[in-house]
Amino acid sequence: MQKVILLVEDNQDDEELALLAFARSRVANRMVVARNGQEALDYLFGTPEQPPGPLPQVVLLDLKLPKVDGMEVLDRLRASPRTSRLPVVVLTSSREEEDRVRSYELGCNSYVRKPVNFEAFSEAMHQLQMYWLVLNEPPIREDRS
Repeated sequence: MQKVILLVEDNQDDEELALLAFARSRVANRMVVARNGQEALDYLFGTPEQPPGPLPQVVLLDLKLPKVDGMEVLDRLRASPRTSRLPVVVLTSSREEEDRVRSYELGCNSYVRKPVNFEAFSEAMHQLQMYWLVLNEPPIREDRS
């Protein structure tokens, strides 16, 4: 089964950079993009009209999102048995110490600042892909729909 990556990103330029960087490093995984926090929650937990999507191997979560911000998304993920152990990488441009501390308090697995130039961004995406999709060995989990 193909591993899914959930990218939660409202900035279209950053979304395109991430998709390009993953394509450049030949990531064959299916990339699902949620453009706000509510879309991410709807994908992960479903809606009355639609069942949840398959659990991703990793969530790349921006913090500054419309509708539901990244901190609230992270809090809800950790509160649900279905997603409590789901790897979440906060991928943000925030340099606020408070954001980093709060992200870890809420249970993120990693906090990465988005590099500003494409080469550095591409390398960061490659490293994330190698670690979370190849090297990391998550616990066996049931897909709790």
